[in-house]
Amino acid sequence: MTLQWTAVASFLYVEIGVLLIFCLPFISSQRWQSIFKWSIWNHLSQFWNKGFLTMIIILIVLFLDALREVKKYSTADQSKDTKLLPNMLDHMHMKLFRAQRNLYISGFSLFLWLVMRRVITLINQLATAVNTCTALQTQADSANKAAKKYMEDNEMLKQALTDDKGEGGKTADPEENRLLKKEVQRLTEDLKSSADALKKTKSDLDAMKKQTEGLTKEYDRLLQEHQELQNLLESGHKKDN
Repeated sequence: MTLQWTAVASFLYVEIGVLLIFCLPFISSQRWQSIFKWSIWNHLSQFWNKGFLTMIIILIVLFLDALREVKKYSTADQSKDTKLLPNMLDHMHMKLFRAQRNLYISGFSLFLWLVMRRVITLINQLATAVNTCTALQTQADSANKAAKKYMEDNEMLKQALTDDKGEGGKTADPEENRLLKKEVQRLTEDLKSSADALKKTKSDLDAMKKQTEGLTKEYDRLLQEHQELQNLLESGHKKDN
């Protein structure tokens, strides 16, 4: 292999290794997101888009070059000179094999480069969705507890009003009744606002759960495609050997 194709093959193996690390089940998406937030990536982020596009252009050029070589040696003229010189035919087959190998290497490198960026994006989105879902769940629990407390206070105030009215025919203090009614009204409004907040939180939680399920399905689909491509690449290496 020439130097350029050795570099492309090494780049392909690095991509496979990084994707396999991303597939490790004991590293959560939140942990990966915390790793992606390291300060070193902030310094490299300004060069990331340029480097990503540059690598795509290089891989596309190498892919087209390998495709040209495959077409060149696939349509080679089987002339009389080839029949007279059998070694020439073997040499052409060797050239065709190398061109096909380079085509596979550049094609898989280009595809996995796009897959790796997509996987990183999905990991970040999944971590954000999980964190948001946890925060919404905590908010919903807090709103539920507050609503229960307001309901208990409301029942206690109603019971106090009933006891004051039925106390041996005694007339309750109008000022105290007015304050109690005002407190009951305030608690009723707070209960209503808490119920609305709880309802909104539950709807947001359901939406985030659906989004998380969609991201999980997309992540699993990409992992399955990566596994299939890896199996195909391994089978191609076995055939080459």
